[in-house]
Amino acid sequence: MQRTICLYCGSRLGNDPAYGAAAEELGAMIAARGWRLVYGGGNVGLMGVAARATLAAGGHVVGIIPRGLLEREQGLAELSELIVTETLRERKGLMFERSDAFVAMPGGFGTIEELVETLTLRQLRYHDKPIILLNTAGYYDPLLQFFAHAVDTGFVHPSNLGLYAVADTLDELMALLER
Repeated sequence: MQRTICLYCGSRLGNDPAYGAAAEELGAMIAARGWRLVYGGGNVGLMGVAARATLAAGGHVVGIIPRGLLEREQGLAELSELIVTETLRERKGLMFERSDAFVAMPGGFGTIEELVETLTLRQLRYHDKPIILLNTAGYYDPLLQFFAHAVDTGFVHPSNLGLYAVADTLDELMALLER
């Protein structure tokens, strides 16, 4: 079955080479399964690494980028499809609509915001699409501790921790996505 995976990840590479290596391998794995990749459209950081790897392995990549970020993030010209939006909100809406599952790799505020918004939409039952955190080199450990803290302090119901899955390796991620 052809799936479309939405990837949330950094427009920077981070300071651990494991992040870039995981992005490159993930892109190749998506293409090898005949899946499509939807991502933020940039040519930089982990986003660019994953998109280029998917394309290099013969995969289909859809980049969705707001006009204001197009020059700053140097939109990737070789994409299968590049959609330019007027706003960030429009970008996120299209990424959401065109995806069957969401994967969050390491990233900054934008990645965290996209992840938490997608979790919130699932919590509020606007969708039931899988959300998986790829916890490369333990990147998401502090966020997962915060989520547990939010449960412990009574702001998040314990059942909401089941809205997402965590994969520590790419093999675990692929097993979750193939279900």
